[in-house]
Amino acid sequence: MNNKIQFYKYQGTGNDFVMIDNRNVKFPKSTELIEKLCDRRFGIGGDGLILLENSDKGDFKMVYYNSDGRESTMCGNGGRCIAAFAHFLGIFENKTTFLAIDGLHEAEIKNGIVKLKMLDVSSINPDGDDFVLNTGSPHYVKYVQMLNNYKVFENGNEIRNSGTYKEDGINVNFVEVLSDKQLFVRTYERGVEDETYSCGTGVTAAALTFMKKNNQNCVGVRVLGGELKVYAEKNGAGFRDIWLEGPADLVFKGEINI
Repeated sequence: MNNKIQFYKYQGTGNDFVMIDNRNVKFPKSTELIEKLCDRRFGIGGDGLILLENSDKGDFKMVYYNSDGRESTMCGNGGRCIAAFAHFLGIFENKTTFLAIDGLHEAEIKNGIVKLKMLDVSSINPDGDDFVLNTGSPHYVKYVQMLNNYKVFENGNEIRNSGTYKEDGINVNFVEVLSDKQLFVRTYERGVEDETYSCGTGVTAAALTFMKKNNQNCVGVRVLGGELKVYAEKNGAGFRDIWLEGPADLVFKGEINI
């Protein structure tokens, strides 16, 4: 007997996710099933799958899986997309608080633009000329020239699988400074093991390294899938009051046999 589930496909600046309303807790959390649903040829297709569940600590809970079927750390664009999904479901009107793997997040939605509050970042650590920090997920940030022609997959894969980071993995962000108000960021994501069109926690990480160097509290970020903004307030060696802002859209919905 086939079981049908209803799904929704969302994207935030090209970072796309299979969304499932799992408040009835009936979705079977199988690594193989999630990997299949995320497969772009044999499933729905997505950089990840996100379950929306009930929470006694917030309006809802976000459970995030990478496209390899494994539950993963915080996803910024996924957080923005699940806020848009919860708004679509009528869970909240303008502002919400929800639980994710790294704690509580606030979000606001207005005209399809979602602002997501990220966790505070206590420090930005150097790695040679580059930077390492955690914005809900671990990130490596490297500044480069001519990012349009840069070999993101090859170089990202090499850093992610280097001796230092191979075991736990790390997301690798390549950053080009376009102006004092805008960056261009491309990201190789662990778990997806490829470049994605956008990575919210990666954009946040890149923006914070730039803000620290240039003593700013807001910067626009161009990614392959569109435009995002990051706001933050300096706090000692790190930052607080960090917000990631950008569009989050429903692409389509449907049913699939599992």
